[in-house]
Amino acid sequence: MLYGALETSGTKMFCAVGNEAGQIVDQMKIPTTTPNETMPKVIEYFKSKIDPSLSDDEKISALGVACFGPVDLREGSKTYGSILNTPKVAWRNYPMLKTLQEALNIPVAIDLDVNVALLGETTWGTAKDLTDAVYVTIGNGIGMGAISAGEPVHGMLHPEAGHIRMQIIPGDDYKGSCPSHGACFEGMASGVAIAERWGKEAKDLLDKPEVWELEAKYIAQALYAIILTLSPQKIILGGGVTSNAQLFPMIRKNVVEYINDYIDTKELRNINSYITPSALNGNQGVMGAIKLAEMSMLEE
Repeated sequence: MLYGALETSGTKMFCAVGNEAGQIVDQMKIPTTTPNETMPKVIEYFKSKIDPSLSDDEKISALGVACFGPVDLREGSKTYGSILNTPKVAWRNYPMLKTLQEALNIPVAIDLDVNVALLGETTWGTAKDLTDAVYVTIGNGIGMGAISAGEPVHGMLHPEAGHIRMQIIPGDDYKGSCPSHGACFEGMASGVAIAERWGKEAKDLLDKPEVWELEAKYIAQALYAIILTLSPQKIILGGGVTSNAQLFPMIRKNVVEYINDYIDTKELRNINSYITPSALNGNQGVMGAIKLAEMSMLEE
């Protein structure tokens, strides 16, 4: 059986078709501009995958959406499935779920992009079969998805751990890039923060150890808070900033120092396998969306 997957971001819409094994069999990327320009192209792509001329084996049965946030995930809410007060102004209050349901007339499920990426990881990746895990993406923005007792953490909205307040590292006089909070996790450790602080993009600073030592301390601060709060069995880091492999040993070292033997578990004693990069080659979001679609079909 085939399923549709839509992974959204501020720069592109990743439209794909995959099967229950998580294999991507077709894909297309559409630039993210405004809803009026972008969504007709997205809908056209998925309509072509439910065309009556296709056999049942060639059609998608459901669609999973990994949506940038914040998103209203409270079932029964009047704005369920809508994008809320996003920094992407053109997309504020856009009814993503309703629009796709009405256009396609197939089961459509939606969740926050990082929650969906974590679903990909718990299904096929490094957190496979775990019940409590966290996925943190660190790029131009920072977001976190979490599962607890096998279920995605939503609550009154969903986690926004990218905006945990940071304790300023001595000697760092940068004020932070976040327009809402200044020196929060995203404000101090995102790709935007790195570029503003050092005057170059992260990819052009790989030979500057001082950049990554500072970055690791801020990331470790956030992970320390997440560990104490959610007690995950594994933490997975994704996003462009974490593609720098030299960052991981520094993060792990700082996390151990911050915990200072207060917690003693087998996971923390094996810190190298506890804080890990994604295992799905950047496809965790779209693979998670395939799984989300399959789950919605089963519920139907």
